Amino acid sequence: MNEILVEPSSQEAENVVNRAFQRRAVVVIVGDCSVHYHGRASSKLTAGERVAIIKEDGALLVHRPSGYEPVNWMPGQNVAYNAKTKDKTLEIRAVRRKPAESIKLVFNRIHLISCMDLRDFGDFSLHASEEDMHRAILLKPSLLETGFKPISYEKKVEPGFMDIYGIDRNGKLMVVEVKRKTAGKEAVLQLAKYMEAVKRKANREVRGILAAPDIAKDAHRTLETFGLEFLQVDPRKCAETLQQAETRKLAEFFGENQL
Repeated sequence: MNEILVEPSSQEAENVVNRAFQRRAVVVIVGDCSVHYHGRASSKLTAGERVAIIKEDGALLVHRPSGYEPVNWMPGQNVAYNAKTKDKTLEIRAVRRKPAESIKLVFNRIHLISCMDLRDFGDFSLHASEEDMHRAILLKPSLLETGFKPISYEKKVEPGFMDIYGIDRNGKLMVVEVKRKTAGKEAVLQLAKYMEAVKRKANREVRGILAAPDIAKDAHRTLETFGLEFLQVDPRKCAETLQQAETRKLAEFFGENQL
């Protein structure tokens, strides 16, 4: 059951929102509101026109009219919601038990309420560019190999720029060429040129690594001829690593900077 109200009274808004909370519908409210938060920090956001989104799992996002990041938010799970009318305003309270935190939205005026029973069974596929893969490996070197320690990236050598340069767990230098798709012969030859340049200056053993989701058969033969190695790196795992890092960063940011 979907319900939409335009310019509702606070009592009309209370009734429809509480019905939506009971059936765990997605609620979108557009209106003039203030926000009071207690938990990771204490904060108060004075009145302004905003969009509040409450999802079926209890996650809450309060957005300003611009920008993609919420100005206030609360994760889902273990959240109890209640709406009530007070002095011709609509108060929505959300309380989360673990960790303990609460948020109160006070709507002085509501332009629109939409309560929807949404269904989403679609598969989500993450995709990473080569640059994303570089960043993910730098953030989580074990994506490449356990014990790998990056030293630099896009390091300039005579033939060009090495994607990633580092040391393995045994102290050997590693020259890493990253490819987003199946690596071909050209990638092997490119890596071989970088290896030759590094070996001329290095005073220790050097490993040449071609990192990609897969490698072509003819490229694999060429790789063995040059004494290089192939390590399988999944772009989807790289994308997940970056997404997790961004999620942590967002949580840390709002934990310290609740407005």
